[in-house]
Amino acid sequence: MLKTAFLAAAMLLALAAPARAAWTIEHVTVIDGTGAAAKSDMTVVIEGARIARVVPSAIAGPPSGEVIDGRGKYLIPGMMDVHIHLAGWKGEKRADGTPVVDHAVAEAALASYIYDGFTTVVDVGNQPENSLYERGLERARKIQSPRIFATGNLITYPGSHGDAMAIRISDFEKDKALLDRHIAEQQPDILKLTYDEEGWGARPMITLMPQPLLHQIIQYYNEHGIRTTVHVSSERRSIEAIYAGADTLAHPVIQGPVSDSFVKLMAAKKIPFATTLTIGENYSRLVEHPEFLDTPDYVAAFSPADREEMKTRVREAWKARPWTWWMKLMTPICKENVRKVVVAGGVAALGTDQSSGPAAHREMELLVQAGLTPAQVIRIATHNGAVFLGKADDMGSVEEGKLADLVLLTADPLADIDNTRAIALVMKNGRIIDESALPLAGGPMKRRYSGR
Repeated sequence: MLKTAFLAAAMLLALAAPARAAWTIEHVTVIDGTGAAAKSDMTVVIEGARIARVVPSAIAGPPSGEVIDGRGKYLIPGMMDVHIHLAGWKGEKRADGTPVVDHAVAEAALASYIYDGFTTVVDVGNQPENSLYERGLERARKIQSPRIFATGNLITYPGSHGDAMAIRISDFEKDKALLDRHIAEQQPDILKLTYDEEGWGARPMITLMPQPLLHQIIQYYNEHGIRTTVHVSSERRSIEAIYAGADTLAHPVIQGPVSDSFVKLMAAKKIPFATTLTIGENYSRLVEHPEFLDTPDYVAAFSPADREEMKTRVREAWKARPWTWWMKLMTPICKENVRKVVVAGGVAALGTDQSSGPAAHREMELLVQAGLTPAQVIRIATHNGAVFLGKADDMGSVEEGKLADLVLLTADPLADIDNTRAIALVMKNGRIIDESALPLAGGPMKRRYSGR
């Protein structure tokens, strides 16, 4: 059980105070995340934790507070990864049954996100001693981290997908006390359920949660004001989850090409789904192109020892796995499924199913490879993440009144999505991140913005 003191910390929702009273970013090109055309020579004023004004520089008037010269730069919303499983849980337990957690590993992973411009992450299944503990630290402003939204334990049927880190529910009425305890003790920001009998790729068939039970649990959490996301992998189970009341889907369809009717359903229902292309492509990429681990963002995010292990032991293990090559075959199909739904008007939100900032940037590359424009991908990585969370009124775009989670770039991301890595500064809650203070696994990095 989580201790009372921990619960109090975990529920402490306090917005970080700005480092200064106000910031003014002048003469910048604003890409607001909503899909609107870029606006050049704009002035953005930040007061406290929020955006106070977004106006043409010609009519902005005298600046407030610290002035940042935005000439030749591009301002986008802080990016979001709405499907992570935060590193740090070791998969081991102590004698008393509590899981072994390495908080240094977790905080290094979180640091890699904020370093790479991702100001929000959503952990959709973890040991609460890991994800909820870090959520409490982030909300108490004790770590430099993205905003953390978390499910804590996920919910599933006994023997179903992910039940190793799940609360197992077999009968709604008999097990309602377990749901009540999850809500009261873990205070999930979103509920994750799994609805997948597997039997695809190299996986054997497993037990599937009954659809009526899925509906009952979704309805119960919604009645408590909690949104839901459902793990699915096929078109059939995705449709059933939607009609069971799911607020979001944790994955796109990967088991085969989607039908035209499914594309139309996703466009009509506007059910947000996490893209999660990277998790499948990740295996064959390491086997065939391990040199990606030597690029700057991976060097910052992972220690030399971890990168060497991935290049050697992990690479050899993945090379021998049928799963690696099945996922290589299916990832292009999944990319096309995502593209079709987005082009039709469906709502994709960036998710990786991983635990690092570089993986999130790779997700953006894969979305462009799928045939989407950089403008569409920026919306997927910003505004649509807020839609996924049900928080688009408060975050996810460069608009007046929204939270000041921002990334200033030195190159145009609409010309090349890789320019989202060309970061001049990252701001969260109106406060500029000091990269030199981040506990990155790759070692200390220079501070990008010195204020001079």
